[in-house]
Amino acid sequence: MIDGLADAGEVTPEESLGARIREFRLARRISLRALALLAHTSPGFLSQLERGQANASVGTLRKLADGLGITLPDLFTDDDVTRPKVLRREHRPEIHTSNLTSKYLLSQKPLRNLEVYVADFLPGGNSGDAYTHGDVQEMLVVISGSVTLELAGAEYQLNRGDSAEYRTSTLHSVRNTSAEPAEVMWIISPPTLGAP
Repeated sequence: MIDGLADAGEVTPEESLGARIREFRLARRISLRALALLAHTSPGFLSQLERGQANASVGTLRKLADGLGITLPDLFTDDDVTRPKVLRREHRPEIHTSNLTSKYLLSQKPLRNLEVYVADFLPGGNSGDAYTHGDVQEMLVVISGSVTLELAGAEYQLNRGDSAEYRTSTLHSVRNTSAEPAEVMWIISPPTLGAP
């Protein structure tokens, strides 16, 4: 760097940060204006930030990260977006729900284009009361056993290999009313801030 200017072809820290913010924003299909509103800043400033032409305070970066559903360190990681990632079964992060249900996050953070969970339901296990999270596409796939899926008050019996697709804004819940364990997978795209 000479006189504060980056060498031709060299990416500045500001450009790198801006590119990551833009990458996450586009992956979540959030408009520049919507993200600026969430971060209490202007779309013009956010546009400059994404192009590496402005600096943001830590407070603004925290608001941007919250609006994107990521952590502040996710904006500064050197992880290569295209690098393959392997997650071993024994290293899955568990989301404690109940003694009858074990839920695991399969998508590795930071979440980019999709969010994937699996859950093991013992007989009587459930995902809790019907809930919503955001308004994006969600697919439930039954890997083994059978479960009852409640969607907007209607119930559907799903067996191994069955799937259902719906918006995350639809009230939904899953329960195992059978005498055998069941395993399901949720696939959500783009990622939402709330987990199933």
